[in-house]
Formats: sequence, C-alpha cells, structure tokens
Amino acid sequence: MRRPTSIAPPTGELGVLTPGMGAVSTTFMAGVELVRRGLAQPIGSVTQLGTVRLGKRTQHRSPLIREFVPLEKLDNLVFGGWDIFPDTAYEAAVKAGVLDALHLEEAKGLLSGIRPMKAAFDQAYVKRLDGTHVKHAKTKFDLAEEIKEDIQQFRRETAVQRLVMVWCGSTEVFLSPSEVHADPERFENAMKTNHPSIAPSMLYAWAAITSGVPFANGAPNLTADIPALQELAREHSVPICGKDFKTGQTLLKTILAPGFKARMLGLNGWFSTNILGNRDGEVLDDPGSFKTKEESKLSVLECILQPQLYPQLYSKISHKVRIHYYPPRGDNKEGWDNIDIFGWLGYPMQIKVNFLCRDSILAAPIVLDLVLFLDLAQRAGLHGIQEWLSFYFKSPMCAPQLYPEHDLFIQLMKLKNTLRWMMGEDLITHLGTEYYD
Repeated sequence: MRRPTSIAPPTGELGVLTPGMGAVSTTFMAGVELVRRGLAQPIGSVTQLGTVRLGKRTQHRSPLIREFVPLEKLDNLVFGGWDIFPDTAYEAAVKAGVLDALHLEEAKGLLSGIRPMKAAFDQAYVKRLDGTHVKHAKTKFDLAEEIKEDIQQFRRETAVQRLVMVWCGSTEVFLSPSEVHADPERFENAMKTNHPSIAPSMLYAWAAITSGVPFANGAPNLTADIPALQELAREHSVPICGKDFKTGQTLLKTILAPGFKARMLGLNGWFSTNILGNRDGEVLDDPGSFKTKEESKLSVLECILQPQLYPQLYSKISHKVRIHYYPPRGDNKEGWDNIDIFGWLGYPMQIKVNFLCRDSILAAPIVLDLVLFLDLAQRAGLHGIQEWLSFYFKSPMCAPQLYPEHDLFIQLMKLKNTLRWMMGEDLITHLGTEYYD
C-alpha cells in the first residue's frame, strides 16, 4: 500500500449509518450531540482527546490527533440506520437504559428525529430476537439491493457528501468461511439462491462496499472477513475493518496479557465470566450466537502470548469464557477474571479482577473513532482491510498470510505510526540512541 500523496479535505457533511439502533448506536448518537453542544466531554475517544508525538522528544511536538490529520468535525455528522423495531432513536435509548434522564432530555431533539429503516433480518441467525420492522423479499440478493436503495435514499434526503457504515447489530450464529465466500461471483450467486452461509450482516457489508461506503463490523460475526467482500472492497476502493468492538473484559486482557509476556511470567489459567442484561446478553443466551462471541474472546490470549515460542510459559493454559444473561444488570455488564500465573522457580500467584463496566459507554467512542478514521482512510485513497484499526477490535481482520495482532500497545503504535505515515512524518521506533551520542 503506497503512502497517500494527498488527502482530500472533508467537504460537506458525513453520513453515519448503523445497522442496529439499540444501546450502542443510540449512546453514540446522543454522546456526539452532547459533545458538540458543549454539554459533555468525549471521554474514551482517541480521535477527540488523543495526541500523537512527532519528531524527537526534545522537540516537544505532540498535537491533538484531530488537529494533526484532517478528520471530519463532529458538527458535520448526520445519523441514520436500520432496526428490527420501529422505535425512534430516542425511544430506543430510553428502553436501553444506558443514559440518565438529563442526558436523554438534552439529546431528545436529535434522537426523536431519527427513525430506523426496515431491517434485513432472519431469526435463524439471531434466535433470541424477533422484530416486526423488517424487510421481505424473495431472495437475499433482493434484500441487499433494497439496502443499497436505502443508502442512496439517505444520501439524497440528507445531501451528505460521504458515508460510513458501522455494524452495531446483534451477534449472529457462528459461521465458518465456505466456498460461497471465495469470490464475488459465488457470493452473489449464493445470495440469489438464499444460501444459509449468507448471513444478514453480510448483506449490509455487500451493500455498503458496492455503494462505495466504508464498513466496520462491531460484532464478532464473520460478515466482511471473507475473500469475496475483501476483493470487492479493493475493487470499489473501500476501506473495511472489524471485528467485535473491544470494550470490557477483553480490553483488560489485551492490557494485562502483554504485561505478563513482557516480564516472562507464566500463565496456567484464565477463567472469565460475565453477567449482562441488555439485548446483547439476551442474544448471547443462544448457544449459536455465544459460539461466535466465544471464538472471538478465546483467540486473544493465544495470539498475544505465542505459546509456540514460549512453551514453558504458555503451552498448557486453561482458558475459559462464560457469559450469563441476567436482566437486572441491564447494560452495566460485570466481568470477573481469575488469573493463575507463576513466577521465578515456578511459584504460583493469583490475580482477581472484577470489572463493573458500562458496555455501551465503552463502545460509543469506538464507533465515533471508526467513523472518523474510516472516512479519513477513504479520502486518503486507502482501501481493503485497515489493520491499523485493530486497536478497536477483539478479533482484528488482517491479511490471510498474517496472524492478527492483539497486543493493545502494539496496536496503538501501529495506529499512530499509520497517521504519521499518512502525513509524511517520521515513524517513531522509540530507539532513542541519538540522544546518547
């Protein structure tokens, strides 16, 4: 991939389309509205609060990222989306129970005006939900074409100049890559014959990519992590990324595990359990959807710790992940971790973590950053998988010949070095020998 010779400036407004208008997307929309009205701070957003060091430490150049690269301004974001329920974004936000009454009231004017388009939905892929606000068509290809028409209608009605789509819908049942995912022709034929390996999220990804719209997958679904859609992304010059927003328990794993590895501390086992009561928890109560999430969560430790390189430390790890649907908890997920490590001469130690997090509060700034960075990537002429955005995902997409990078700190270095590379600045290696010549 060549360094951009220029980055087109953000002109006009940027449309943000979210398949799924539940807790995460409405918290994101409300948060952006509160921030741009000066009523709240964008805590958790790297694009809004993060800085990037440029040049030598002695030069003291650390601008805000949003001042270093030409990101779209929050004032220019316009929202839309799809959902299986007809509730406005305000009604959905009230039902989600994430935001307090004051914040809901302040954002009511914006949220009340956002009505979801009918969703492409099939209960075979999300068994615990059953919506009434859904599309009906003869084939999956017809449904995908209807989504493309929705995109064009949103573009016409809002007059936005550019668009980004972020999947904020539910976790679908587990799917493995198959022959119908191998290339665009077979993929389209599979849509036309209603093949079971074509899930609803894939229809949105296909519609976005073939409409020239960048796409991010916030769930662990297979979706765009297949050769057919990646080939289309390159053909249509569309940046894509995924999968599965890195929010609560897995965020902590990608912080703690690199520390254990850096100090060459061994790991015997890591037991993780969660309780949550939102729509996500209800969906994951189905074994098929849980399998998809489990695969995403389990992949993290092996990739970070590399047991093939350090067998004496990590070859016999017992890694267990459990998720329990507990309605009283609502969106305030609680995650417990029991970590059995060992140190010098093999002496055992334990670490206990109890993370009482707010799932959508952690996910909302991720949506914002992905929207702004994907729009930047497209204006810079980048296309296909954007591995530099792995920082935001539990199960990052990458080139087929590579293993995914899960270490949060390597991911952040990759993200900031990509921004430096885009803008023609020197990459930071942290070698620093020149200070001691």
